[in-house]
Amino acid sequence: MEKKSAELVSAYLVAGGAEKITAIEEFLLNAGFDTKGSPDVYIREYLNFGIDDARALRDRANMRAVQSSRRVFILIAPSMTHDAQNALLKTLEEPPADCVFFFVVAAPAALLSTLRSRGEMLVLEGSADERLIEPGAFLIATPESRLEMLKPLYAKTDDDERDVRKAVRFLQDLEYALANEKRGEVKEGLHAVYRARKYLMDKGALLKPLLEQVALLTPQV
Repeated sequence: MEKKSAELVSAYLVAGGAEKITAIEEFLLNAGFDTKGSPDVYIREYLNFGIDDARALRDRANMRAVQSSRRVFILIAPSMTHDAQNALLKTLEEPPADCVFFFVVAAPAALLSTLRSRGEMLVLEGSADERLIEPGAFLIATPESRLEMLKPLYAKTDDDERDVRKAVRFLQDLEYALANEKRGEVKEGLHAVYRARKYLMDKGALLKPLLEQVALLTPQV
């Protein structure tokens, strides 16, 4: 159902995870677009958004709306490859006029600057933040304290996938914090974070040793 709509930009960047979906739907409702039961609303959650996902999104964006004047894409992606981000640029540089994209990512500031420039930051309230570890607190902690801080990220639960998303978000936040450090010795820490993010998505990857390596190799700042 659609009433007179407020002006919306073609792409929004939202910090968070799936807990922000309800807030996005409320934002759209206030803008005049009711998402309930609409075939023109596409909501998808990814563990790792890759280039094939970006291409599939472009193809879907080129389809016509079914019953509304616009189509809405809400995409939750805790991890997004650089290739995928570059591919998204092609879609966002000349977006279909009736499309509105919401990219919900763990750390929008960690996205490529070229991609960030194509979207508008949207600050929304949502359910409790899933961030378990503050990067600043982690960086000043001793290796022993860091290992304790990391335990909730690899503790056994009934939802292992959610734990991986939290770990991905932590690594993204930490990578961004390290990248803003001026000290040369953070380079080894950045490499450890990169390795952990790279192998975290592999089938059968051992979360605990990957995170422990980050704790031990990242310099105290």
